[in-house]
Amino acid sequence: MRNVVIALLTLFSVCLMPTSAVSATPSSPKAKLYFVAPSDGEIVPETFKVVFGLKGMTIAPAGDNQPNSGHHHLLINVDSLVDFSLPLPATDNIRHFGGGQTETLLTLPKGKHTLQLLLGDHLHIPHDKPVMSEKITITVR
Repeated sequence: MRNVVIALLTLFSVCLMPTSAVSATPSSPKAKLYFVAPSDGEIVPETFKVVFGLKGMTIAPAGDNQPNSGHHHLLINVDSLVDFSLPLPATDNIRHFGGGQTETLLTLPKGKHTLQLLLGDHLHIPHDKPVMSEKITITVR
């Protein structure tokens, strides 16, 4: 609960800052974000486990400004990317894992869906040189 409160206070304070006061945190040139599960093209049940993988950087909860760190955001059926200079919005299609989670149970309706991971810094802003996974397609049966 403490991490959720910190993340909300951090996000609220960022929203009150002038745009010029917020700048992206640099990413590690060796950073790689990927899906451990599911794999591209996999057929999954309506509720399935998604496991996030990261190399070259570490996971830290939102609000925790550690060097070379960030937290996961799961993009679901997102065709056009958001403004990388702003904190990522929390929507049904952009799921935040600001507590430092590295996996989740996801429930989606039957059909084809795309998934992509995007690392956000302590303020939910994508890094300077965004750390993103390849987009994968899954089929829910």
